[in-house]
Amino acid sequence: MAIKVNLDVMVAKRKIKGKVLASEVGITEQNLSLLRTGKVKGVRFSTLDKICEVLECQPADILEYVPD
Repeated sequence: MAIKVNLDVMVAKRKIKGKVLASEVGITEQNLSLLRTGKVKGVRFSTLDKICEVLECQPADILEYVPD
């Protein structure tokens, strides 16, 4: 897949625990884990919006296009 998920990088930069992020975003820790590892087929804009709000970042900080 050409889309790379850099959520782990942003979580580490912001020094926030996954449990806290999941709680503030309103998703389960399991779903956050799947997102962090890139094992999801899609993400809702509302979820992406909340993640960006909590991490104080842009969607491009989390998602990156990498040609195959």
